Amino acid sequence: MHLTTIKLTALHCFTFAITFLPSSHVLAFGFDDVAEKARQLAAASYNKPAKNLSKPLEALTYDQYRDIRFRPDKAYWRNLRLPFELAFFHQGSYFDTPVKVHEVVGNRVQEIRFDPKLFDYGANNLPPKSLAGLGFAGFRVHYPMNTPKYKDEVVAFLGASYFRAVGKGQAYGLSARGLAIDTALNSGEEFPHFTEFWIERPKPGAKEITIHALLDSPRATGAYRFVIKPGVETVTDVKARLYLRENVSKLGIAPLTSMYYFGENQRSNVEDYRPEVHDSDGLSIHSGTGEWIWRPLVNPKRLLVTSFAVTNPQGFGLMQRDRRFANYEDLEANYQHRPSAWVEPKGDWGSGRIELVQIPTPDETNDNIVAYWVPDAPLRPKAKLDLEYRLLWQNESETHPPSSWVTQTRRGHGYQRKADDSLALFADFEGPALKKLPANTNIEATVTVDANAKLLETTVYPNKMTGGWRTAIRIKRIDEKKPVELRGYLHDGNTTLSETWSYILPPD
Repeated sequence: MHLTTIKLTALHCFTFAITFLPSSHVLAFGFDDVAEKARQLAAASYNKPAKNLSKPLEALTYDQYRDIRFRPDKAYWRNLRLPFELAFFHQGSYFDTPVKVHEVVGNRVQEIRFDPKLFDYGANNLPPKSLAGLGFAGFRVHYPMNTPKYKDEVVAFLGASYFRAVGKGQAYGLSARGLAIDTALNSGEEFPHFTEFWIERPKPGAKEITIHALLDSPRATGAYRFVIKPGVETVTDVKARLYLRENVSKLGIAPLTSMYYFGENQRSNVEDYRPEVHDSDGLSIHSGTGEWIWRPLVNPKRLLVTSFAVTNPQGFGLMQRDRRFANYEDLEANYQHRPSAWVEPKGDWGSGRIELVQIPTPDETNDNIVAYWVPDAPLRPKAKLDLEYRLLWQNESETHPPSSWVTQTRRGHGYQRKADDSLALFADFEGPALKKLPANTNIEATVTVDANAKLLETTVYPNKMTGGWRTAIRIKRIDEKKPVELRGYLHDGNTTLSETWSYILPPD
């Protein structure tokens, strides 16, 4: 399964002002209006959106589609001198169905219409008739986040229910989605789509923007409200109401989608000048009991699905903890600037599990990592599910435990000087809890492995280069065709000093 759709949102970073035409009027508009639309949709049969692409647009290659760019001088709201501006994505190639986009101004709702004059088609020579009857594929929001002299691209909605954002000094990386349905099941995944958006016109001096969205798919509908606050860490407050037309085997709430090709714990199997290539390097979980868990990501040889049973999670996220350029050496991709995405549930979500899906990928062009929350209680058709959460797009100020956390995991042969069939794993921990300890503190590591491995040796010693501590683990795997689960943490007697390092060694 290749999750490539959202990658195309990074094709350009341009802004654009368009003329809008009134299409409808309502007395007041808000989340409840979208929720009522979602409820009505769920009570009716699903109507698959009609594709409206001409053959020339369908035949566009990746590079040809990327050559279609919104004209910077057409930025929506630019003439009004508002702090936010909108830009739009053209249909074509992967994006064969339009989405409706409306502006909400006070008590009025008016549709923003597609016009080919808003775009620069580059080297593409498209017949004018091939552009008739189109809509927008999606849109992006701009705001002066890094400097008051330029409005940066802050968030983009493009493809299915995908969206992604950046904070100050960040570069686009992982994505979020409105909803995930039956991810990694043999029956196949269903991808809900945001089919319609309502964007509230911000006031002069506004520091946040509100976007409403209607979600639809064969088995689910939903209403969403996104309140987006750009900053050092861009905050997205999400309110959703979901309905089902039919039963769903697996409902993935607050899904995150990322890419992990290779890294410090898994070297590249092809010649590559870069030490690491990934948008995220681990899954972080803050459980309802207060435990912090860190699972380093892998690029497995076959589909790998694992989960963590958690009641009322306090947060989870796909994180990019490694921020050193020397560990990537990619001047174009700048993986050290890719954001971490942290989900903070609002209210009690009850019992369920945080599931991590890791998919084999032969290169970095495919998003192969998915994480989401799955509630234990199934949502019945026609019933509603209300939920809210905060989504933080972070960099240097990312969320981590207050004590200490894993900064890297490395893997190698058990014995370096004499080959054998054992494996070694090295986990480095850093944090305030380790720096405050007296010099004579007896730090220990508790490490456990599952029944498919034998723990041969565990050693803990200071890492004088970082001021942290390193745990070295040597194991022997019993069945190479099965995975191995490992867990470990640092402690001083009965005092826990670190988060829990939870590693899975994929089948060989």
